[in-house]
Amino acid sequence: MKVKKISSLLLLLTVLSVILVSCGQSQSKESTDRTVRQTAYGAVKGGEKDGVLTWKGVPYGGETSGENRFKAPADPEKWSGERDATKSGQVALQSSADGVIGSEDALNLDIYRPDSDKEKLPVLVYIHGGNNQTGKSEEISGASFVKTHDAIFVSVNYRLGVLGFNPLPALKTGSDEENSGNYSLLDIAKSLDWIRENIEEFGGDSQNVTVSGFSAGGRDVMAMLISSIFKGKFDKAVSFSGGMTVADEAKSQQVFAEALAPLAVEDGKKGDLEEAKAWLLSRDSAVRDYLQDLDAKRLAPLMGNAGIRMSVFPHLYMDGAVLPKEGFDTKNYNQVPLLMLTGETEFSLFAYYDKYFAQAQAAKTMDQEPAASDYAFVNTYGGQFYSLFNVQESAEKMAPSYKASIYSAEIRFGEDAAVVGSPMSTFGSYHGVFVPLLDRDNQNYQQLVGQAYASKGAQELSQLFQDYLYQFISTGNPNGKNLPRWQEWTAAGEAPTLYLDATKEQASAQMGKKDYNYTDVLEQIAADTSISQERKEQLLTQVLNGRWFSYGLDEKYGNLSDFDKR
Repeated sequence: MKVKKISSLLLLLTVLSVILVSCGQSQSKESTDRTVRQTAYGAVKGGEKDGVLTWKGVPYGGETSGENRFKAPADPEKWSGERDATKSGQVALQSSADGVIGSEDALNLDIYRPDSDKEKLPVLVYIHGGNNQTGKSEEISGASFVKTHDAIFVSVNYRLGVLGFNPLPALKTGSDEENSGNYSLLDIAKSLDWIRENIEEFGGDSQNVTVSGFSAGGRDVMAMLISSIFKGKFDKAVSFSGGMTVADEAKSQQVFAEALAPLAVEDGKKGDLEEAKAWLLSRDSAVRDYLQDLDAKRLAPLMGNAGIRMSVFPHLYMDGAVLPKEGFDTKNYNQVPLLMLTGETEFSLFAYYDKYFAQAQAAKTMDQEPAASDYAFVNTYGGQFYSLFNVQESAEKMAPSYKASIYSAEIRFGEDAAVVGSPMSTFGSYHGVFVPLLDRDNQNYQQLVGQAYASKGAQELSQLFQDYLYQFISTGNPNGKNLPRWQEWTAAGEAPTLYLDATKEQASAQMGKKDYNYTDVLEQIAADTSISQERKEQLLTQVLNGRWFSYGLDEKYGNLSDFDKR
């Protein structure tokens, strides 16, 4: 009898013990600070706002200054304790309207996720724009996207300008990849390695990573598709206003030597510009020493105002290591589902603020003749060329060798003045038109768009756009419940592109096809009589010339520079 009582007592104590331990664990779990996460290099403490957890300025690479300048990025140094990740990270050194800003040591990223217990969330990585010369990770916030979609949003800072791309021979003293001069791409590759290794600590699925980018970032994404060093580093890709751009290495060296020669003369390295240029093009180790020790603030402003012209600031070199010698003519793509998007009038901002219109801008007469007609001319044809370049031409070039799914889209929101009003109707579906749809709190374009995105239709378009994007990063297919069908792009497709638009009351998404190609645009330009022949020639040789999309135009009108000739 006593044995039974003792056994019962022991059983009761055991049950109570389990209950107490369970309660303790539950309380411990409830009291866990969700803003603290452990990376391979140390703990980071982020912040929480409106249901979104954020970590900013998290290092993914080591220092890239001093002896590490013009080298591949190393791992970040480990730290002890909790690193403050509530404030913006350092931006890469760059020239701005306020002078040179940022730091040489800026290999960091920002992470956004919903404030929930959900794990294995799809990961969207964002590469900012700025011609690979300017910009920052906070160009777009991921807050509004992850607040309504179970996903992780990561945005990346990377080396820019002459510090991010430099093909000079004397710098080629490392590995083949390092010798490419494509340091920005090496940085982005390093960030993707970090994400594969660490994102699960933040609730992300390390095996479901989509890399995306806008403008220069979109072009970088396209370059990643042909780069062997990016093989296996991401699972899907999104190019917002990207397109295919690469640069000839030897011609790029000439441009860089010319840009750096004045500094070498100023510093007494050589007596004149020709001597300095020849020296900079040599493999003399003193060139590397000079460029490595040069004050980075003197390098940052070089080759500015490129205005989507590769000949002004060449980058993305076809070196045979990071990017293949044959560029996008390669047959060896990283075969992942791809989504490409453009606006209909992508050239509007570049045209409006081109130096050709400086006098009219200063006098505030852009809406008067002849500036109004001149602007309408370059906006129309530049927009058609640019939209073809961003999506259609890329898809056509890839088609014979690309076996993974391709989805193409074009935004037309902004073209109807009755819907968007002034000032957005001036610019239409401009370069960046998608940004306020993805980041609803974004203020980058506020002065250009006014209240255009505040309407019911625009808000519905934002939701539609985000839902498509979420489905794509989740599954590799943008289609989902209650979404209009988005068909894959095919060369023979009767309606291969999804067109996105909205009235003031309602959004729309429907498959369609452009009613023109590059040859058609050239013929329309030749036949256009809206401006005088003299002004047309000026616009063709001073505004539309030399752009990413201008090769066929320049070839026809004899505008090709030595750099652009193929």
